[in-house]
Amino acid sequence: MRTKNVLISGAGIAGPALAHWLDRYGFTVTVVERAPALRPGGQAVDFKGATHRTVLERMGVWERVCARRTGTTDTVFVDENGARLAFLSGDFTGGDVEIPRGDLSRILYELTEERCEYVFGDAVAALTDTGDGVRVEFERGAPRTFDLVFGADGIHSRVRRLAFGPERDFVEHLGHYYCVAGASPWEAASRERVTAFGYNAPGRLAVSGGPKAQQFYLFAGSERDFPREDLAAQRRLVADAYAGLGWEIPRMLAETATADDFHLDSLGRVRMSGYTRGRVALVGDSAYGNTLGGFGTGLAVVGAYVLAGELAMAGGEYAVAFAEYDRIMRRYARIAGRSNAGRFLAPKTARGIVFRNRFLGSRLWKLMLKYSDDASTDIALRDYPVPAPR
Repeated sequence: MRTKNVLISGAGIAGPALAHWLDRYGFTVTVVERAPALRPGGQAVDFKGATHRTVLERMGVWERVCARRTGTTDTVFVDENGARLAFLSGDFTGGDVEIPRGDLSRILYELTEERCEYVFGDAVAALTDTGDGVRVEFERGAPRTFDLVFGADGIHSRVRRLAFGPERDFVEHLGHYYCVAGASPWEAASRERVTAFGYNAPGRLAVSGGPKAQQFYLFAGSERDFPREDLAAQRRLVADAYAGLGWEIPRMLAETATADDFHLDSLGRVRMSGYTRGRVALVGDSAYGNTLGGFGTGLAVVGAYVLAGELAMAGGEYAVAFAEYDRIMRRYARIAGRSNAGRFLAPKTARGIVFRNRFLGSRLWKLMLKYSDDASTDIALRDYPVPAPR
């Protein structure tokens, strides 16, 4: 194998999944992560269909994922007085198995920590193709040279910016922002089916006890910069967006103001014709992300499996492997490019809210659910070389 020493940027989901497969195929793997440690908590993520399960089984983590799964949360949309307007089944929002994001990240990290080098509290600052490798400069650590570099650093990927160009060229703002606050209340052994409640005003949705976190907000807004490191300013932004609304929102905002687990970001959709350039490849949300689109975690683990498998098939000839990875994942990742959760969950007009409520449970809705199920398995997984025991 001609290319063995590799760097992965990002220790969320896609990064450790890719590290697992590359290590098993004989690569020497370093993972760099900006955060000082694994990020606990976070919203719940899910897997759907036989394809996702097959990859998790081949990784040897399916049973561990199931052991940490949440229960099922149905969502009832209500009016200001709490009267029921519409119903969204947790079987749709939670897939076949749903797990807190922090738990999944921990499982994948523990799968790889003993054999892969993890560097926390640092980040890629510059990339230079030297002809026979990639010289990587870090924010804190000394420069190093790697045969290949992989960006698994999310929808706001720095590796993508350095290797491909500015974010505005590849990420489309979808017209909404979302916030999750408070860790999901599920206990490890819980398998109960519970109900969350959601309230809409034009351009806004608030869900209490939701399928992704204790408090969930989704609100319309034009593209703008916001203080990513200033949590107090972010909390004020959410409070301003929901000021004056009734129902349970005053209570929710009071709880959100002190929640330890708080995350705010825009809804974005990555649009790329290819995910590789030179000795650099993207995987997960950095390549085919669609915030709250419903397929991100599954795409991340499948993409990692395909990328590493193609490198193994090609004997490390990265140009050959990258071309196949691009071809396979461009087709499969189409499922991430067709949805806009903000438009559906937080319509910008009162009329749009009424239409959405009527749509839920209709025949067209059932057809859309079938399409979602079919799309999650719309890939023929290759049987890549069986890695030698290590």
